[in-house]
Amino acid sequence: MTSTSILLVNCPDRKGLVAAIANFLVRYNANILHADQHQDAESGTFLMRVEWDSRQFDLPPDAFESAFAPLAQSFNMTWQLSHRNIKPRMAIFVSRYDHCLADLLYRYQAGELHCEIPVIISNHPDTEWLANCYKIPFLYIPVERDSKAEAEAAQLETLRNLHIDFIVLARYMQVLSPDFIRHYPNRIINIHHSFLPAFHGAKPYHRAYERGVKLIGATSHYVTEILDDGPIIEQDVVRISHRDDLDDLIRRGADLEKIVLSRAVRLHIEHRVLLYANKTVVFD
Repeated sequence: MTSTSILLVNCPDRKGLVAAIANFLVRYNANILHADQHQDAESGTFLMRVEWDSRQFDLPPDAFESAFAPLAQSFNMTWQLSHRNIKPRMAIFVSRYDHCLADLLYRYQAGELHCEIPVIISNHPDTEWLANCYKIPFLYIPVERDSKAEAEAAQLETLRNLHIDFIVLARYMQVLSPDFIRHYPNRIINIHHSFLPAFHGAKPYHRAYERGVKLIGATSHYVTEILDDGPIIEQDVVRISHRDDLDDLIRRGADLEKIVLSRAVRLHIEHRVLLYANKTVVFD
C-alpha cells in the first residue's frame, strides 16, 4: 500500500510509550496497519516503527511536527516521519564490477524497489552500457590519487543538484573521504564481500581462501568514517568446501553480494531500519 505513513521512534525506554504513540495516532483517525517495537535492556533504549493508512488520517503532513512535538519532548524522542507515496531518490556508485548494479536495476525496473534513480556515477566507463539499457543517466567521474578531492566535489555537486536522498555503493572500489560521508550520514549503503567483522578491508575472498574457511558471506552496512565498521543492515552466508578454488569463492560470493545489497536497499527504502549505538534494529 503506497498511501501509508511511517513513524520511526528512538528514545529512552519508559512505561506507556506504545500506548502514548498509539493514542496520539488514533486521536487523528489513524488506521494502524503495522506496529513493531524493540526494547534494548542493556542500553535502556526503545525503538518503534508504526505504519498507518494515511487516506483518512485527519492530521495534514505539514501539521504533524507541531502536533507531535509535545509528546516527543515528554519522552525525549528522536523521530522521523515518512510517506510511502513519496519515492526516495537513490544514486548508485559503481566501479567495474557490474553484478550488483545489474541486480539493482532489474529489481528497480520490476517494481521491487520503490524509489527513483536519477543517476549512476562511476569512476570507470565500463558500466555505461548497462545504465543505457535502463535509460538511466550515467556520469563518468575519474578518481585519481592526486585529484580525489576534486572528484568528490563534482560528485557532491551532482548529488545536490539532483536532490539525492541516499547513495548505494554497488561495488564502488573507492574509499570515501570523511568529508564526503558527513554530507550523507547514515544514508550511504555499502556492500562488503565478507561476513563482517571477518576479513574487512581489501581482498577478503583471497584471505578467506588462504584461511580455509567453510563459510563465506556478504554484508551490507551504512558507511561511516571507519572503514567497514558501520551499522550492519543485512548479511548472508553460503557454505563452501575444500573443493572450491579462489574463482569459485569469488563467483559464489558475487551471487550473495547482489542479494544482500538489494535486501538492504529495500529495507532502507521501506523505512524498516533504526540505528542506535552503531547497530541497527531491522523490522521486517
